[in-house]
Amino acid sequence: MDFALIMVILLIVTGGIWLLDLFTLRKKRASGEKEPWWVEYPKSFFPVILAVFMLRSFLVEPFKIPSGSMIPTLLVGDFILVNKYTYGIRIPVIDRKVIDIGEPKRGEVMVFRYPNDPSVDYIKRVVGLPGDTVVYRDKHLIINGVPAPQEPDGKYSYVEGGLSYVKLDRMKEDLGGHVHDILINPDVPNVRLEGVRDFPYRENCTYTEHQFTCHVPNGYYFMLGDNRDGSSDGRYWGFVPERNIVGRAFLIWWNFSDLKRIGTLVN
Repeated sequence: MDFALIMVILLIVTGGIWLLDLFTLRKKRASGEKEPWWVEYPKSFFPVILAVFMLRSFLVEPFKIPSGSMIPTLLVGDFILVNKYTYGIRIPVIDRKVIDIGEPKRGEVMVFRYPNDPSVDYIKRVVGLPGDTVVYRDKHLIINGVPAPQEPDGKYSYVEGGLSYVKLDRMKEDLGGHVHDILINPDVPNVRLEGVRDFPYRENCTYTEHQFTCHVPNGYYFMLGDNRDGSSDGRYWGFVPERNIVGRAFLIWWNFSDLKRIGTLVN
C-alpha cells in the first residue's frame, strides 16, 4: 500500500468523523459534555492530514536518493524536493492528469514510477522525448542525428558499496542547452547486453556492445542516469510512460553526511 493511498484513507476516516460530529453528534451531546476520544482525536488530526495531503499531492514531495545512479548530480543519502505541478496537476492515487501545465524537457531530472514495478520510485535524467531517436555510441549521446556536446572535466572518485574505490572520467554534457555533469568508465561497454530485459516497444531499439539506438514512442520518455556506467536505466528496462511521471527534482534540502549540499539546486 503506497503512502498516497494511506493518506487518502486517513483523510476519509478523519474527515468523515469530523462531518458526522458537525452535523449529527454535536447536536445530541448535552451542553458542556466532553467529546468522546474517538471524535476528539480524528477532529484534531484532520486539518494536519489535509494539509500534508494537499502539499504532497499538488505542490512538493520529499524523496531520498537510495543509489549512486545519478552521481555526481545526486549522491546517496541526498534528500530532495520534487515539484509535483511542473508537468501538470494529477488526481492522487489514480494519477490521472487533469490540468496540463507543462511537459518534461530534455535534460531535466525527473522522478517517476518504475515501469516494471510502479510501487517503486526512480529518478533519472530525461534524454529522449516522444518521437526522438536516441543513439548512444562510444559513450556519446546523439539525439535526432545531432551529437550532444561533451567536454572532459577531470576525474571523479567515490566509494561504491562501502568497499570499492571507483575513479571515473567526469564530463560536461549539453542536452539542448541544459549543461550537467556525467561520469564515464571507458573500460565498460555502452550497454551490458546480458542486462537488457523485454519491455513494451522493445522492437524500437537495436543493441550492440558499441552502440544502441532507440526510437521513443509517443507518450513515452527515455531516461538515463548521470553515472552512465553505474545506472539501471532506459537502456535495460525501456521507456517511461507519461502516466508514470511524478515530478521534477529541483532542490537538495538535506544530507546527513554532507551539510554543504543543503540548499543545492538540482541541475
